[in-house]
Amino acid sequence: MRYKNLILIGSSHVSKDSVNLVKSTIETEKPGIIAIELDKDRLNALLNSKKHSYWIKGIGIKGMLFALFGAWIEKKIGQIVKVKPGSEMKMAINLARKHNLKLALIDQHIIITLRRFSQTITWKEKRNFVVDLISGIIMPKRQMKKFNLSNNDLTKVPDSKTISKILEFTKKRYPNFYNVLVHERNIVMANNIAHLMKENSDEKIVAVVGAGHQEEMMKMIKKL
Repeated sequence: MRYKNLILIGSSHVSKDSVNLVKSTIETEKPGIIAIELDKDRLNALLNSKKHSYWIKGIGIKGMLFALFGAWIEKKIGQIVKVKPGSEMKMAINLARKHNLKLALIDQHIIITLRRFSQTITWKEKRNFVVDLISGIIMPKRQMKKFNLSNNDLTKVPDSKTISKILEFTKKRYPNFYNVLVHERNIVMANNIAHLMKENSDEKIVAVVGAGHQEEMMKMIKKL
């Protein structure tokens, strides 16, 4: 997606196609600034291949468990498609260093996100999660078919229609999860990008975010 001096890439964190898209876009467009969906601590963890060290006291037991489970799921998918999670972000970082470009970290700090998750997630959402997890293990094809993913290649970024279906399902079944993990972060990242655009109007900016963030973020950026 393009708007004024911004090119907003929606990626999958375990996709070879995303890695190639980030590389080709940056090398073709030659931006002055690269913005990525990370904060300082997640950047350091990604580059040093270390696990996040989150204190339960700071984020709550639910936030801690969610972070560990999410990282485990992403790692397992990465092993299937033979792409390490976050490879597209690493590509953007390496190209920023190679071409001496400014690197902007636009995401909300992970501690804030996980603390909000612990504070807002409901028992109903936790129950729904357990039910959906068991269904996914027992009947994976049926669960995939729900989002037209039965024949989907995990190495590719889902199309906009599929992403919309997944987001609508999440918003309805896990409203607080969606609000904290998607909507609130979209607000933070859109504001940070809008600020970059205003302060660097003569510079081209390439921003890399998860595909599920792209559409709402672009709407917010245009309003800002």
